[in-house]
Amino acid sequence: MTYLTDSQLAQYEAEGYLLVEGLLDPETVLDPVIAEYHRVLDNLACELHERGEISDTYADLPFGERLIKVYQESGKVHAQYFDFSLPQGNVKPDTPMWVGPAVFETLRNEDLLDAVESIIGPEIYSNPVQHVRLKPPEHLTPINPDTGYVQLGATPWHQDNGVVLPEADETQMLTVWFSLWDAPVESGCLQIVPRSHRDGLYVHCPSGPKGGGLHVPDASFRSEDALPMPMKRGDVLFLTSRTLHSSLSNHSNHVRWSFDLRYNPTGQPTGRGAFPGFVARSRMKPESEIHDPEAWANLWYEARERLAREQVKGPFNRWDGSEPVCA
Repeated sequence: MTYLTDSQLAQYEAEGYLLVEGLLDPETVLDPVIAEYHRVLDNLACELHERGEISDTYADLPFGERLIKVYQESGKVHAQYFDFSLPQGNVKPDTPMWVGPAVFETLRNEDLLDAVESIIGPEIYSNPVQHVRLKPPEHLTPINPDTGYVQLGATPWHQDNGVVLPEADETQMLTVWFSLWDAPVESGCLQIVPRSHRDGLYVHCPSGPKGGGLHVPDASFRSEDALPMPMKRGDVLFLTSRTLHSSLSNHSNHVRWSFDLRYNPTGQPTGRGAFPGFVARSRMKPESEIHDPEAWANLWYEARERLAREQVKGPFNRWDGSEPVCA
């Protein structure tokens, strides 16, 4: 069991974050995910090669080098192909996503859930605001021809409470972030602003041509208080839903690969009700837990079909850029 200590919980409450070193076993937890994604990348490379978008599948290259080569030659970052969530708009019946069994088992990892239970209690819901981030080095990432910026760069400052609907404002939403490979500063690790969760919800603004979704303007907080969070694979970072955080640019020669998960007490709004979550742990009603990775995958396939049929366009957050600070 890997329940958190009183001192760890005290730091989480006081500082708005907690880094737990070595929580996940790299060989038994992370390596199966990596092996699964080798197949995902192979499928993508073969599809692009068949369509004539790349000249070779580059099957002889290591995963990171192969991903970079596929992205460069195709001229596109295929992030959605790897993600275990759907985009917030324009969902189609064939919108790509990956909801494989190794990903599901990671969401339900017992050591991870023990730590989550320490923070939010024993009735744990896997919130559907979740992503995999495969972040290539910026100097090797395709440029968006319409904006002149890289297609996948640094993530702007935001709070996770700020990128969901107001229905989740009182939800005890917990962010869980970990890297499948080491994430030193130069590879674009996360950075956080300690104690920023005490200041409530900041106004978020559209990020403009650089992309990256919503952002909290620098003038709204003391960005000089930012603390980089370099991590080894197996380390796990826990954040409150109102802890300001962003990612640095990847200036290394390697892909930064991370999981960005959310959990909340069962029954509380997820802030993105159009997407499916599931009961990951329940001490009161263990029969409500989902243990079958295929059942979880089908929840996402059914959601994709419904959203494509109904042409749901959101909104998935409350911000339209009209606030004075966004001018």
